[in-house]
Amino acid sequence: MPKLKTKSAAKKRFSFTGTGKLKRKHAYHSHILTKKTNKRKRNLAYFDIVDKANVAAVKDMLNK
Repeated sequence: MPKLKTKSAAKKRFSFTGTGKLKRKHAYHSHILTKKTNKRKRNLAYFDIVDKANVAAVKDMLNK
C-alpha cells in the first residue's frame, strides 16, 4: 500500500506542541485591523489549542 500524503493546507496551518496537542492560529488577524481594539488584536496574535471536537479530523489530515 502506498504512503498517505499529508494535506498541504493542514501542514501549513497546524503544528504539535511538546505534549502532543495540536496548535493553531486565530482567524481575523490579517487585515481590517484599524477597527479592532488593541486587546482583541493582542489576543488574536497568540496560538490556541485545537478544540477536541476537531482533533480527530485534523490528525487525519496530517496522517497522525
